[in-house]
Amino acid sequence: KFLIAEVVAKAHFFEDKLDVLYFETCALAYSSRLAESIEKGLDILSKLGIEVQGTNVEARVQEMKDLLSSHTDDEILNSKPMTDPTMIIAMKFLGKLKTGMTQIMPKSVSYVTFKIIQLSLTHGMSPVSPLGFAYYGSYLAKQGEINEGYHYVKLALSLLDKVGSRENAGEVIFVCTQVKSYVEPLQATLEYHHEGYAAAMASGDSSQAIINMLALNASSFFAGANLQRIQEQCDSTIQLCEERHQLIFMVHAQQVQRSLSKLIGTGKEPKHSSEGQDILASNSSVLRSYHYQTAYVSFIFRSYDDTIENIEKYFALQENTWGILFLAQAVHAFHTGLISFWVARKSKEQRWYQRGNQSKLALRRWAESSQWTFENKWYLLEAEESFCNNDVEAAKAYYEKAIASAKLHKFVHEEALAHELAAYFYLELGAREQTLEHFMLAHEKYL
Repeated sequence: KFLIAEVVAKAHFFEDKLDVLYFETCALAYSSRLAESIEKGLDILSKLGIEVQGTNVEARVQEMKDLLSSHTDDEILNSKPMTDPTMIIAMKFLGKLKTGMTQIMPKSVSYVTFKIIQLSLTHGMSPVSPLGFAYYGSYLAKQGEINEGYHYVKLALSLLDKVGSRENAGEVIFVCTQVKSYVEPLQATLEYHHEGYAAAMASGDSSQAIINMLALNASSFFAGANLQRIQEQCDSTIQLCEERHQLIFMVHAQQVQRSLSKLIGTGKEPKHSSEGQDILASNSSVLRSYHYQTAYVSFIFRSYDDTIENIEKYFALQENTWGILFLAQAVHAFHTGLISFWVARKSKEQRWYQRGNQSKLALRRWAESSQWTFENKWYLLEAEESFCNNDVEAAKAYYEKAIASAKLHKFVHEEALAHELAAYFYLELGAREQTLEHFMLAHEKYL
């Protein structure tokens, strides 16, 4: 901090301070002082004449679509390199802003994204440019334009090779892989996060290395990987977080570790430092993850009161997070949909039925882009909705479809879950033989 202040004091021109000011914003972000890092970055960009805030995202999206419609992929990939030193460092500030805003100011991410693309098309491509296209593709995908978003994340990966710099490769691969998870078979995308981790570590970006590890842990769980193996990955993630003092990510990883321990049966509780406790209490993204994880585990163990307490808190935080598309959005939609239909049957409250229906419609839409990954989940939500509606024949058919689809697409843990939920359905009907059969099959598949 003293050296930074000394360099800034002795610099004759503002431009001479930019490199050291960039390192200062990075240091603030790495020490979990994201709000300070973002504020400083915005201030520096403003002094350079670059404004990234706005009030109308829809208008900016249309502006970006119009701008990109006049450029082919080949033209973008063969654009001139950016040469203006001030603009190059400004792009680095924009890239750093995007990472921090994704965690605590997700609604502002789109404005930074559009500015990166605009400057890239005007002044040439920089090592930060692939980030802009990756985030733009992710933004489109989150708005429901999955195929168009998939197009731009593939363009971002191609551009990454063209710009000749790998300094942002870890983040580009992470963002692109999250979108790819909605199109390609989920199990096939796991390797991409290994690549993202390796690329980030090679460039010295421990934050993005950790983010790829966190994503790998979550994706592995959703893909049905062995829980003990995921727990080992999670332990390695937490160790790296501790070594690099990445407290926010460590608390995220500890929530997954806690769920894994409960599902495996060890019951190990994470040990939070005082700083970790503060993050858990104040960071909406971390808090949301905590309530989701707790609600999910409570649902699996059929603890109704714990489930409803945490799922209510989860929904209360829902509007404040996620500016781009993560696989977690689908994971949460699936599990909260199952929880909502369960609560709807018990409470008879219409709002829970509506929440379950929203999840079902989301999974049906995603099943159109990836039948492999989402079809069985959509069918299981259809089955649970039919159970709520007392439509016995439809429920029977959808449980069987969910089981068959999960088996076909290698989601053995969800094949087990479909058998278990079908067993509860038949138990309600008083069909003893079918109940026992499905419980036994669920037990077999869980093992």
